[in-house]
Amino acid sequence: MKNLKGTVWLGALLVIMGIVFLLQNFGLFSGVEQLVWVVLFGLAGLAFLWVFGRDREQWWAIIPGFTLLGLALLVGLGDRLGAWGGALFMAAIGLSFWTIYAIRREFWWAIIPGGALVSLAAMIGIAEMGGGEESVGIFFLGLAATFLLVYLAPTAEGRMKWALIPAGVLVVMGALFTMSMGGVTAYFWPAALILAGAYLVVRSLMGRRG
Repeated sequence: MKNLKGTVWLGALLVIMGIVFLLQNFGLFSGVEQLVWVVLFGLAGLAFLWVFGRDREQWWAIIPGFTLLGLALLVGLGDRLGAWGGALFMAAIGLSFWTIYAIRREFWWAIIPGGALVSLAAMIGIAEMGGGEESVGIFFLGLAATFLLVYLAPTAEGRMKWALIPAGVLVVMGALFTMSMGGVTAYFWPAALILAGAYLVVRSLMGRRG
């Protein structure tokens, strides 16, 4: 029944979009195309959130809801956002996954797409401000923080230690890219890597002695 409801909503949305496209091709929306699409995407997004509001078990509706609202903002603001539009859109989708995790803590998997999309939004924003390799470094560090949160997330099975492996790899990759920023980071990351490596070596040796 739940899948049927989702299919009905998706089908209805596709039909409406098809009708709007057809009417636009006939020139019926000349001069107001942007407003029409803003209203369509906005109402569709609110409709999906209304589905979730009526039945909290329909958590899937949060994803298209936030995505369509983000798309409405993107279309409405148009060229005024520039490359920031992409960052806004990615952040809107990422927020949907964080909202899912906030209301359903057992869905720890939502942290991964949520963190990845927000990190991607940050990378796009920093790149727009003139950052090159630094933006890539921030992206990797955001992913590292995401997997660290996965490790810290409470689950019935306990801590998910596997998440520390990608977190550690991504921290190193992020450090390598952000070292080019100069200033304090030129000294912070080498020191952090030395301390982290020394900690792992000492811990491993003490474990063997025990």
